[in-house]
Amino acid sequence: MGYLGLFVAAFGAATLLPLQSEAVLVGLLLSGHYNVWWLLAVATLGNVLGSLVNWWLGRWVEHFKQRRWFPVNERQLQTARRHYARWGHWTLLLSWVPIIGDPLTLVAGVMREPLWRFLVVVTLAKGLRYGVLAAITLQWVLIPR
Repeated sequence: MGYLGLFVAAFGAATLLPLQSEAVLVGLLLSGHYNVWWLLAVATLGNVLGSLVNWWLGRWVEHFKQRRWFPVNERQLQTARRHYARWGHWTLLLSWVPIIGDPLTLVAGVMREPLWRFLVVVTLAKGLRYGVLAAITLQWVLIPR
């Protein structure tokens, strides 16, 4: 699996696909065959790039809102806009949270969040999540008591 598998898992997990990258990261950490810093960098990069796909889709999704198959109605879209307008780019600090994080990155695209700010906040949130997970894994599992 290695670094490439972690990248693919992290990328896919950040899109709207129901995937998990945390288990892959923990498994690779526990194997002891990989550099911790490279694992964190690869996982973060893959996850941020997956979120960037959501942001980009959000930029274009409204072109299809009048189509029958469009997944949300105008009322739901307005509610999302209202929440994002109230809380703004700080909601992206929750981009790592399962279930709600991926749609937040899509809404950021709909709301025309500037790319530079999107990347800064999402990278911070996702990098910290992987860092905390790695620290817990290394502290509680790998260090004998």
